[in-house]
Amino acid sequence: MTIAAIDVDPQQTFTPLCPDELPVEGGDKIGAALNAQAALAVYRVLTKDAHPSNAVWVVNRHDEMLQPLTHKNADLTWVAHAVPGTQGFETIPDLPAVTEYDHVIWKGIEPDLHPYGACYHDLEEKLSTGLIEWLASKGVTTLIVGGLATDYCVKTTALQLKATGQFDVIVNLEACRALPQRR
Repeated sequence: MTIAAIDVDPQQTFTPLCPDELPVEGGDKIGAALNAQAALAVYRVLTKDAHPSNAVWVVNRHDEMLQPLTHKNADLTWVAHAVPGTQGFETIPDLPAVTEYDHVIWKGIEPDLHPYGACYHDLEEKLSTGLIEWLASKGVTTLIVGGLATDYCVKTTALQLKATGQFDVIVNLEACRALPQRR
């Protein structure tokens, strides 16, 4: 059994450290749990949102979020978040430097793409990020997944990986936090 730990989008954009972005309560406190799951693994993978500020899905206010869009690869509106060069793009405290990971996936770079999962650049799941292929090339059989936010990126990543039929997937809830429910 070869294990890989996947840290899904553990970025400051999803923490109270960036209250104007997409703050998740306790999102800045999962570093120890992510490090613990990595201690069980042979490989450690990091995924990061890397969104342009002019994306087609960007809205100015939180009360404008989660509105449906007609774009085939951006389904909902969101406030700007995880823009490279901003504090929100940076990983949460207590995690290793990006260069210490075995593999890194940046996602959502194009202004008309807003993927949630780490396996595909698009919502149609046609354009691979290379994650599945990389894991297979390393002989990985089991994945431990944690990160932010449970209800979007962590969930979608875990489901995409499980759907391949190649991996046993464990979601480490201690290393996850979800976005607050919006009405």
